[in-house]
Amino acid sequence: MQTLLDVILPVFLVIGFGYVAVWRGYFPVSGVDGVLRFAQSFAVPCLLFQAIANLDLGSAFDARLLISFYAGAAICFALGTVGARIFFKRDWEDCVAIGFCCLFSNSVLLGLPISERAYGANALTGNYMIIAMHSPFCYGLGITVMEFVRNRGQSGLGLARAVTRAMFHNPLVIGIVAGFALNLSGLTLPSVVDDALSLIVRAALPAALFALGGVLIQYRPEGDMKAIAMVCCLALVVHPALVWVFGSALAVPTDLFRAGVLTAAMAPGFNAYIFANMYGRGRRVAASSVLIATGISILTVWLWLTVLG
Repeated sequence: MQTLLDVILPVFLVIGFGYVAVWRGYFPVSGVDGVLRFAQSFAVPCLLFQAIANLDLGSAFDARLLISFYAGAAICFALGTVGARIFFKRDWEDCVAIGFCCLFSNSVLLGLPISERAYGANALTGNYMIIAMHSPFCYGLGITVMEFVRNRGQSGLGLARAVTRAMFHNPLVIGIVAGFALNLSGLTLPSVVDDALSLIVRAALPAALFALGGVLIQYRPEGDMKAIAMVCCLALVVHPALVWVFGSALAVPTDLFRAGVLTAAMAPGFNAYIFANMYGRGRRVAASSVLIATGISILTVWLWLTVLG
């Protein structure tokens, strides 16, 4: 338990700084919007670009792990989207944003440090496999479904154009694609450029977390607690349980199996709010789900670690 507190508590403190700063008037709401735009449009895309550009794509990916993890993620996305429609009567656009919260687990900010502390730095191969595909898969699925419900009634060609336009105007997707392109080209960035990127990257997560704390002032969980509870249940319990079932059926190796289940057990990542904010849909549910699920995960992740052994 102490290990989990050592990893998660700093995250909460940065979020808390943003919340208190805006609540007490030390930092304006307009300033938070600027910090969020910096994180969403510049710093996080640079983080994704640099991480993917430096990944060892030549190492063998285990398809069984990826199928187990992403099949579970896609099912939770569908359950969250349909559940928000059936049980809470939300607009379809809101439903997709809520479903995205059930899809996008915090594989980097929480998944990596918790896995490293639990199993050691040499046991992170499975984590890196998942992270390499995480944003492309989740944003590809989320943007495709969102554009489909926003442009329903259009021809197939019109829908394809809308999805393509949304995908390649998204700074996060651009950062991911550029990272893969550089990696596969075999080229390397000049050291001065890489150093400049590193300066921006170091600001990405703190800025994103501070901004999240600030936006919680604007999007309180009043009236949305049932939707938030559904997101927490799907993200923290159903997703890792599905990965456990699929991973067992596919005989995923132990180290990779642990990585898959533990990463699936992470709370929704800040990208869940970024997605909701990008479309202006379900922002209150997304922001509150990230915060509340991260708090609950102190207990649920400890339970999954106990079960995994």
